[in-house]
Amino acid sequence: MRMLARLVLGLVLLDAAVTAPRLEPINYSSETYDAASEDLDNFYSYENIPVAQAEIEIATVMPSGNRELLTPPPPPEEAEEEDEEESTPRLIDGSSPQEPEFTRVLGPHTNEDFPTCLLCTCIRTTVYCDDHELDAIPPLPKNTAYFYSRFNRIKKINKNDFASLNDLRRIDLTSNLISEIDEDAFRKLPHLRELVLRDNKIRQLPELPSALTFIDISHNRLGRKGIKQEAFKDMYDLHHLYLTDNNLDHIPLPLPENLRALHLQNNNILEMHEDTFCNVKNLTYIRKALEDIRLDGNPINLSKTPQAYMCLPRLPIGSLV
Repeated sequence: MRMLARLVLGLVLLDAAVTAPRLEPINYSSETYDAASEDLDNFYSYENIPVAQAEIEIATVMPSGNRELLTPPPPPEEAEEEDEEESTPRLIDGSSPQEPEFTRVLGPHTNEDFPTCLLCTCIRTTVYCDDHELDAIPPLPKNTAYFYSRFNRIKKINKNDFASLNDLRRIDLTSNLISEIDEDAFRKLPHLRELVLRDNKIRQLPELPSALTFIDISHNRLGRKGIKQEAFKDMYDLHHLYLTDNNLDHIPLPLPENLRALHLQNNNILEMHEDTFCNVKNLTYIRKALEDIRLDGNPINLSKTPQAYMCLPRLPIGSLV
């Protein structure tokens, strides 16, 4: 019985194998590759539409809550124009765009027809002209805020040297040969805060702007008449005043209330009054800010006027005998 069943099953499988359709093999050789590819295009179709003729639509799917169209990107021409505008270099010296390109980048020309920023070093709003054997102050870019011209041979400061430089905050002309300064050389500089004129030959100090906070005119030749009366009276923000080695015979009064340091060493000061620093009419008055007074190297005897220092937080430095 088992043998009969196996015989019947074998005949059924044999009949199925004989009646099944045969697939012709596809030849992928290099000679028949193109033809085979065309046959495949016809073979792989979707609803009888060949792949080569099908149209494909690409769209952006927006969230269901917002069906507004996206703004297309700008044309290539507009993008190039924007890139050109962004790549345009900005002016570093504050000059107007109408000026020549050479002047805008390298600053104004000196008397020798040489750009200031090639002769000196210009870094943003700071100009360094140290040790260049200059005999005059060179023309400066309009946005100059800090100017250094130390160790040169400048003999005079003219009224037009710093004209229209409204952003100028510091001038340092240490170690030159300056003996003359025009009266209006500094007065019209509204934002000048620091003035350094050490180691020169200045005999007369011009009128200074009241906004100054730091003045150093040490090692000059001011003498008895080199500083005008009440020269520092209205300088309410003046914190440091250095006048050493000037052959002064007096302390320039009145001194600003907020003054912190007063250096007068190595002069010819002979006497001091009780109201030089303090208020004789108000015995409770205390000058808290003035903590640094140097009078050493003067022929004055500080022990003779003890009441002159009663309002100070510290005694001046100088001779007590």
